[in-house]
Amino acid sequence: MDSRPDLATALIAGMAAGERRAIARAITAVENDWAEGAALLRAVYSDLGRARVLGITGPPGAGKSTLVNALIGELRKQGKRVGVIAVDPSSPISGGAVLGDRIRMGDHTADEGVFIRSLASRGHLGGLCRSAARVVDVLDAAGFDLVILETVGAGQSEVEIADIAHTRIVVCPPGLGDDIQAIKAGILEIADIFVVNKSDSPLADRTERELLAMLSLRAEAAWVPPVLRTVATTGVGVQRLAEAIEAHHAQVGVDFRGGALPRLKRVLASLAADELRARIVNRSSPELEALCLALRQGELDYREAALRALEIAAADRE
Repeated sequence: MDSRPDLATALIAGMAAGERRAIARAITAVENDWAEGAALLRAVYSDLGRARVLGITGPPGAGKSTLVNALIGELRKQGKRVGVIAVDPSSPISGGAVLGDRIRMGDHTADEGVFIRSLASRGHLGGLCRSAARVVDVLDAAGFDLVILETVGAGQSEVEIADIAHTRIVVCPPGLGDDIQAIKAGILEIADIFVVNKSDSPLADRTERELLAMLSLRAEAAWVPPVLRTVATTGVGVQRLAEAIEAHHAQVGVDFRGGALPRLKRVLASLAADELRARIVNRSSPELEALCLALRQGELDYREAALRALEIAAADRE
């Protein structure tokens, strides 16, 4: 990529003009930790916070991507510009995103008011990828009204989205049954809206009842998550979902991105952990090898070894 000092400025100007190529190049720079990406984000940070972020998560097979495709259509009817980040599993060969989600959103690829980007999880846990929050910032800076962030669909560990999205939507397939008990300690507890997709299935009634029963056990709050039913392939219930998203924003909408310092601290901690992990795993040094040997021989416990590994990683300025 061109490394001229003024490239970030050129990309920002192109993003402001709605140039899709500039937006795509900016995302690539941010995703790959290029210097231009860091310069771009520093330049736009003061203007961020205008876009609303919708998080879409849920078990594999729930129909998340098809639902996102239908929701984009509903939001476009309202005149909103929509950016989509679909986090896909990584290819075991190239490490890039397996583009299944993007294919299912093909109805909107020619729409200038919609920008869809697939990102590879690259082994990152939590349902997202390590660059997700920064790519959201790029789409925010590009002037999109809403940014939809769809997780990879891995299960109960997908709670990282709670630190990024204003409104968290958990999509459940019919017949979830006992699986609700298995995942309720994770993604079900972060939901602002529940969606039973594929609700033309005979099992949808039971799933709806189980979700409502689970909600009765949650602590009282100003916002009670609704349980909605949709058939994404036909659009049934999608308008009601869009209305629920708007209602949630109206009731609990705050300066989420700029004012939630605990959230920003958690995002920063996650990024710092990723950076330290990369420094420890990818670095070959006598100090680390000696540390691992001492751990294997029982001369150190894991906590002490981890603290020393952090010191070694922190001293690595390369």
